[in-house]
Amino acid sequence: MPNLIEMSEREYFAQFAKRTGMFIGRTTLSGATAFMAGYDQAARRHGGPGLDGWREWLMANHQVSGNLVWEAQIRQIALPDWQGGWDLTPEQEVQVLEALFELLDKFLAEREGSASQV
Repeated sequence: MPNLIEMSEREYFAQFAKRTGMFIGRTTLSGATAFMAGYDQAARRHGGPGLDGWREWLMANHQVSGNLVWEAQIRQIALPDWQGGWDLTPEQEVQVLEALFELLDKFLAEREGSASQV
């Protein structure tokens, strides 16, 4: 496995997506988002961007409610018929995690592209 310390955030989260269970144990959307929230706070405490702009990016690029936390926004994107509630079937967990990591990669790719143009 590559050195996680030297990776860009996009590379780091690609590794997290490939080996989510290694990072958090039982692989669920709630577990992944809790890990990501912790990562975000640690990155910001140490001067990094963390996930700054992630929720806003979701709202700008997808039809999601602005009054939802980003975990719920991911559910809304991945499960268009979702009516709320936190319990997901195993199939829904897979679906929302795939959506989460696909969307996160797009967000981080755009952010990296914007940073390289500055």
